[in-house]
Amino acid sequence: MLLQQIINGLTLGATYALIALGYTMVYGIIQLINFAHGDIYMIGAFIGIAAVGLFHHNFFLTLATAMLACVVLGITIERVAYRPLRRASRLNLLISTIGVSIFLETFMTLLKGPQPTGFPTVLNNTPLKAGPLEVSSIQVIILLVSVILMIGLQLIVRYTKIGKAMRAASEDYDTASLMGININRVISFTFAIGSALAAAGGVLVGIYFNSVSPYMGVMAGLKAFVAAVLGGIGNIPGAMLGGMLLGLAEVFGVAAGFSTYKDAIAFTLLIIILLVRPTGLLGRPIQRKV
Repeated sequence: MLLQQIINGLTLGATYALIALGYTMVYGIIQLINFAHGDIYMIGAFIGIAAVGLFHHNFFLTLATAMLACVVLGITIERVAYRPLRRASRLNLLISTIGVSIFLETFMTLLKGPQPTGFPTVLNNTPLKAGPLEVSSIQVIILLVSVILMIGLQLIVRYTKIGKAMRAASEDYDTASLMGININRVISFTFAIGSALAAAGGVLVGIYFNSVSPYMGVMAGLKAFVAAVLGGIGNIPGAMLGGMLLGLAEVFGVAAGFSTYKDAIAFTLLIIILLVRPTGLLGRPIQRKV
């Protein structure tokens, strides 16, 4: 059914959107593609497993624990690995993000092993039927939590003081600093919010697919990057739209019989959008003054 596939696509796309928001916020302020962001998503999933397995937390406590732990992790990574290189060339900073990504993947592989780990049961997966349409309760929860987090992010960015500082910094990094905005604080807050959203995505995916591995963040991070570019990197609503469209494209591709090429769909979309509209669907052209 068309409606069934749309719901499946939106469920998958919501997780991509949560990760893509971290990419797009960081890039919007310091023009950095943080390739370690997908691994923070992976760490969030493993923290969720620990919260359920060791402390027997319920779903909401598990989600909050993973988000809080990844907030600390994101801020630490920014201060230790990225801040000292902020005035260096972009290539140096990019290499640093790749190094952090490899470090996190290797650390979790040594800690948990390379094999996938099952996610403990924290939600009852009850099928909800409406005529021929069947939706699981976990899908409904993923969509609701994702939408709530996205709306919360929009409210923070639009109506809070730190959100206004983030928008000012994204317009002109140096001028915002001259106007009295604490750039270090803004960047740390951006990493914190992005890491929290990625952790939420990791927990939701772990619960949905019941499988977590040290390398799960590699492909998910690349696809989330594609979603950010698709919507217009640096644009928060664009990242949400891009994630949803990418999820729908993957699900419809699999339904059409191209399951073998599921991962290739994302990168085909990336090539098309770069050829047709390099700024993304909601992005705006960058005007450079001479």
